[in-house]
Amino acid sequence: MAAPTPTDRKFLGRLSLPERTFVADALRAETVGGVLLLVAAIAALIWANTPLGDSYESVRDFHIGPADLGLDLSIQHWAADGLLAVFFFVAGIELKRELVAGELRDPKAAALPVIAAVCGMVMPALVYVLVTATGGGSFDGWAVPTATDIAFALAVLAVIGTSLPSALRAFLLTLAVVDDLFAILIIAVFFTDHLNFAALGGAVIGLGVFWLLLRKGVHGWYVYVPLALVIWGLMYNSGVHATIAGVAMGLMLRCTTRKGEEHSPGEHIEHLVRPLSAGLAVPLFALFSAGVSVSGNSLTDVFTKPETLGVVLGLVVGKVVGVFGGTWLAARFTRAELNDDLAWPDVFAVASLAGIGFTVSLLIAELAFSGDAVLTDEVKAAVLMGSLIAAVLAGILLKLRDRKYRALTEEEERDEDQDGIPDIYEQDNPEYHLRMAAIYEEKAAEHRRKAEVAGASRKGGGSPA
Repeated sequence: MAAPTPTDRKFLGRLSLPERTFVADALRAETVGGVLLLVAAIAALIWANTPLGDSYESVRDFHIGPADLGLDLSIQHWAADGLLAVFFFVAGIELKRELVAGELRDPKAAALPVIAAVCGMVMPALVYVLVTATGGGSFDGWAVPTATDIAFALAVLAVIGTSLPSALRAFLLTLAVVDDLFAILIIAVFFTDHLNFAALGGAVIGLGVFWLLLRKGVHGWYVYVPLALVIWGLMYNSGVHATIAGVAMGLMLRCTTRKGEEHSPGEHIEHLVRPLSAGLAVPLFALFSAGVSVSGNSLTDVFTKPETLGVVLGLVVGKVVGVFGGTWLAARFTRAELNDDLAWPDVFAVASLAGIGFTVSLLIAELAFSGDAVLTDEVKAAVLMGSLIAAVLAGILLKLRDRKYRALTEEEERDEDQDGIPDIYEQDNPEYHLRMAAIYEEKAAEHRRKAEVAGASRKGGGSPA
């Protein structure tokens, strides 16, 4: 019998230094945004469930905007269609970068996270359909539990005080990027009604102008911001969800560097816009979307109505089974070996973290049940409950491995020669080892000097009685 062929393909292996730096910077901003998102969601729930609840509804439903342009919208509508366009613009840039310079560039490396993300969307939808079919509910909300909210997931990590090794963080980020891609496709395909072809044509022409200006190297926010607003307005009036305009413009940005560039235009613009998205746009959306009525009866209904139970089980069970099962099967059939420093329970913990769906889930809930305000609020409450359960489950699983994660993170970040590059990335660099040898020789000389001083002091003081 022939010996098995060894493979050097590692799943969740060490990232390259540039990729690790990018992931760390991106997730740092997302973590801050996630905490703000959490605060906004709590504020919305408190505001909507106190004697001030009427004022919440009044502000949320207040209309503003030019009616002649078809943009006389409620504050909630502006947050969902307007502010989230900024969120999806950043998502478009992230997707473009992943496709040309990140994990999705190499089909072999991309296979596992893509399969995991796809299974992590298909399985929750199947769970929802199964539950609603059994209970005689509406199938309209099948897409609600399919989305993962990376910012909220990172906020959970910040709250419970744990950190993930960079490979797990990158896996979670890639999952979320692919998740966003399919959420975009779901919104574009399944929630587009009564197309206005004139407005759609205008939006397409505007996108063409946007692309041409980028290719010609035209600079200046005063050119692109007004053009982006026109494209957004036309897209909204076309019947296609307005956030698609943000995604399209994000995908058009160049995310590869050229000679003399430290950062690509896409990375530069993302660095400028991400704080606006994570710190303002998404929290405001949460503030005007998460304010659902919470009472004993409404919480009971979450676990009794087929639509709401389908959402909860889709997030808590479907996401975990889909992400973990898809990852395990993909690794098995592609013969990719798991990183020696990690174990499959770590993948399961990240899969449970992926069950936290918030921003996009709330948006899809509004789109899916737009004709039924009561059911919309009930499904939103189910999204909040399912995300809370998933967060608690993930928190417990991650805390069980926290000591291991901290050791791995410290190893990744150790920089004893203080040159700004973690030591783990310099093991093949002779200059690094020469610097470390000099450092240890200096320490050894210092300890020899201290030993001599201690010996002289001991002789001069005599032996203890």
